[in-house]
Amino acid sequence: MSSSVQIQKENRVAVLTIDRPKALNALNEEVLLELRSVISELENISVVILTGSGEKAFVAGADISQMSGMTPLQARAFSELGHSVIELIERSPYITIAAVNGFALGGGLELAMACDLIYASKNAKLGLPETNLGIIPGFGGTVNLVARIGFHRAMEMILTGKPISADEARTLGLILEVFEPQDLIPKVKEMANKLSKKGILSLLAARRLVRSAAAHSKEKAMLLERESFATLFSSGEPREGMNAFLEKREPHFSLPS
Repeated sequence: MSSSVQIQKENRVAVLTIDRPKALNALNEEVLLELRSVISELENISVVILTGSGEKAFVAGADISQMSGMTPLQARAFSELGHSVIELIERSPYITIAAVNGFALGGGLELAMACDLIYASKNAKLGLPETNLGIIPGFGGTVNLVARIGFHRAMEMILTGKPISADEARTLGLILEVFEPQDLIPKVKEMANKLSKKGILSLLAARRLVRSAAAHSKEKAMLLERESFATLFSSGEPREGMNAFLEKREPHFSLPS
């Protein structure tokens, strides 16, 4: 059976490409299971880039041909599978970057929003069009879109189901930068390589604090920051990073064993 998720590794960076171009890289059960397996098994990696095959689509959504005949129990299982992949990405032991190279609709946008950073090509279209099909987002979209762009804009996007352009998404803060299609992967790889040279423990600690900040009171969030700051000093990363600064050299951070 051919793989629907291609893996390319270079140093501490891995590129995961969802490879179903004839289906615009739509997510079916098989793709989600394979993606979950691949994400769980990656080793010796600091940064993962997630993208789609070709220039037409990052992921055009969940596979409607598979969903159309689902019973409520099957729909619940499918949603739970999607959520398990989203949560795995959000809690992964590496930094994740979505390179959105075309349509990122429904499950595709939900997959991108699970990543820490999102960049897109100029031809990207992003949206949650589920209400056009008589359903709702099922892989965390109603929660994560609000966190990304706020209540009112998220409500509008979800109720209307209307996709937005890459430039609109950047204006809303949904994505960070917009590149020409041929420049997207090289630019994202450039960012990934820079991040991969940093201490992974400090990156993951910072990600955890930023992601959890809205879930806590300011007092609790500040306490968690102080605790995480202190805990990092039990690792070798602060010593190496600050010694490198004082010695005017590049730091050399090792991955945890």
